[in-house]
Amino acid sequence: MTIRLYDTSARQIRDFTPLTAGCVSIYLCGATVQAAPHIGHVRSYLNFDVMRRWFAYRGYDVTFIRNVTDIDDKIIAKAAEQGRPWWSIGYENELAFNSGYDALGCLRPTYEPRATGHVPEMIEMMRGLIERGHAYESEGNVYFDVKSFPGYLSLSRQELDNIRQPESTGETGKRDPRDFAMWKSAKPGEPSWETPWGRGRPGWHLECSAMAHKYLGEAFDIHGGGLDLIFPHHENEIAQAQAFGDEFAKYWVHNAWVTMSGEKMSKSLGNSVLVSEMVKQWRPIVLRYYLGTPHYRSMIEYSEEALREAESAFARIEGFYQRVIEKAGGPVEPAREVPPAFAEAMDDDLGVPQALAIVHTTVRQGNSALAADDKDAAIARLSEVRAMLGVLGLDPLDPHWDAGNASDRGEELHGAVDTLVRLVLEQRESARGRKDWATADAIRDQLQQSGLVIEDSPTGPRWTLGPR
Repeated sequence: MTIRLYDTSARQIRDFTPLTAGCVSIYLCGATVQAAPHIGHVRSYLNFDVMRRWFAYRGYDVTFIRNVTDIDDKIIAKAAEQGRPWWSIGYENELAFNSGYDALGCLRPTYEPRATGHVPEMIEMMRGLIERGHAYESEGNVYFDVKSFPGYLSLSRQELDNIRQPESTGETGKRDPRDFAMWKSAKPGEPSWETPWGRGRPGWHLECSAMAHKYLGEAFDIHGGGLDLIFPHHENEIAQAQAFGDEFAKYWVHNAWVTMSGEKMSKSLGNSVLVSEMVKQWRPIVLRYYLGTPHYRSMIEYSEEALREAESAFARIEGFYQRVIEKAGGPVEPAREVPPAFAEAMDDDLGVPQALAIVHTTVRQGNSALAADDKDAAIARLSEVRAMLGVLGLDPLDPHWDAGNASDRGEELHGAVDTLVRLVLEQRESARGRKDWATADAIRDQLQQSGLVIEDSPTGPRWTLGPR
């Protein structure tokens, strides 16, 4: 058993060998909390949630760090626009992100450090870089000297001479326009912290290098994030950490975006779809299926049609669950191990689409067993499906989906609808009993037009919500 991952720094799939046998350390660049999350944000954590679950299934002890950037230019600007404290903007949106992660069944990180809680670690790193000649102070700012670090741009494989000089952001005193800010001097009305170089606030890149060092040490296994972070964020993280003396990340794993009309989903472009609105329109488990089952390195072009297809596909799985449980007369436990073909797909760079194909094949086999009245085979197939979907965080019988994520009000509504539908179905059964097929078919058709799927089973008719 060898897990293989596509390493951005090597531009190839590599066998995964942990730094410490039996353990995996992962650092994921988390949210910059200037606004509520859209589904593109959540996709990134979903992808790494699946990675984490697979490592855990394979017997690894996983340490998973996901940071929160709770101070930056956009947060400060929004606070000024809204006349609110900067920290209230960040905290409100941090809660919104966690609500979105929870709704889609993501496991909580081992630690979730905030940037503003780690200024002492940032000061220590800046002091070390200045002493080593890789950074310098100018007018209260601290900049990293990119020419001092020969390995700069090794991740993105660019040439320094070809890097476009950044537009002016009010940073002054740079020796080279391409040098980047690790610390920004205090401006009137902005939050600031005391340092040996005067009051100021963190630069975006410094916080991740400092927090990865604190929680994972000088070297760790996997650094993750979206493709858009490769440059400049991850390049700058590497430069700071390695110039400081850390080995830093051994593998670099990047997920692709969610796009709309070919453009990356982005708040600034106005083409984002907020998670808080999506979970009102679609069941969270369907959203997880939609966002979490394409390969993590493949773009997802958002459309309601694609979501409806995902809903229909997942409904077929749920229908299989229901039929087997009825046949078995009670719950079916997940298998202790997933099928070998599923494991092979997941070991190969987290091949979720190929693994999901095994799930659907197993569902079809189970349905065939039901049709042949082979109860034991049907139960065995459901047991395998539960094991596979459990690894993907998509088992409908997991307490998170089965009960923990449903409100009492939702359960009451389902019960009321169930009572009404069953009254109508009794009328249909009466019509069938007196061989009034026209009335029975008319009742069925009317229920289907209202969005219900009626299925006749050996134990009587049952209903489910149909696809949108």
